[in-house]
Amino acid sequence: MHNNHLSALRNKHAELEQKLEREENRPLPDSRTVLDLKKQKLHLKDVILQESASTG
Repeated sequence: MHNNHLSALRNKHAELEQKLEREENRPLPDSRTVLDLKKQKLHLKDVILQESASTG
C-alpha cells in the first residue's frame, strides 16, 4: 500500500514536470504559472523524500 502511495506521488511529480515544460516552451510563458508549478514540484519532492525515508 505504501508503495502505491509513493508511486502516485511520483506520477503527480512527473505530471507537474510535463506541465512545467509545456508552459516554459510556450511563446510567452506565464511566469506566475511557472513559479506555481515549481513550488508544487518542490513540495511533492519533499513529501516523496520524507515518505521514502520513513520506509527505509
